[in-house]
Amino acid sequence: MGELLSLVASDVQTLFRQEVELAKTEVKQEATKAGKAAGMYGGAGFAGYMVLLFLSLAAVFGLANVMDAGWAALIVAAVWAVAAAVLYARGRAQMRTVSPKPEQTVETMKENAQWARHPTS
Repeated sequence: MGELLSLVASDVQTLFRQEVELAKTEVKQEATKAGKAAGMYGGAGFAGYMVLLFLSLAAVFGLANVMDAGWAALIVAAVWAVAAAVLYARGRAQMRTVSPKPEQTVETMKENAQWARHPTS
């Protein structure tokens, strides 16, 4: 009986270690996805800044030839606001695919608990 309990305890320890490794792997994968999404946010911000800086000036000066410079600047700002909104929406959609919960680990832990309750089933 003691030997059997020892084997069960050893198996439980091995199983626990494997579950911890699985959880680490899943969290790392999700962190990678989150990092990519954050990079998209950063890239969108930098690209928006550069575009706003250079093209906006050119557009304002071009429109100022046919209308008041103030209205020209307002129109250009509105166009870039739409572009920023689109980039933000894409980054947010990517971020929503990130799952912080290690789904596979949770599922296998449930299976392990079920087995522990009924090892002969």
